[in-house]
Amino acid sequence: MMNGKTFPLDPAALIETPEDAALFLQAAFEDGTPAEIAHALGIVARSRGMTALADKTGLQRQALYKALDEAGNPTLDTLIKVIRALGLKLVPEAA
Repeated sequence: MMNGKTFPLDPAALIETPEDAALFLQAAFEDGTPAEIAHALGIVARSRGMTALADKTGLQRQALYKALDEAGNPTLDTLIKVIRALGLKLVPEAA
């Protein structure tokens, strides 16, 4: 039996490259609910820095936190601004 402290894992700390972000979001988009997709986008956004993202999108930092939370419901406009600011693109694909 191991005795030791455990610490919560922040998935944002594991997203280091645009490729990491794309793979993380692809998994969310494939089978996630809208809330899970918003949350995944929020994790990627935090990995890049919310202040920098707010500057790139022209949206307020607190508005981004709210929209990209599990309880958030970002508009399509916000979603596209965030994805573009992250250096990604949203591309439809046949199922």
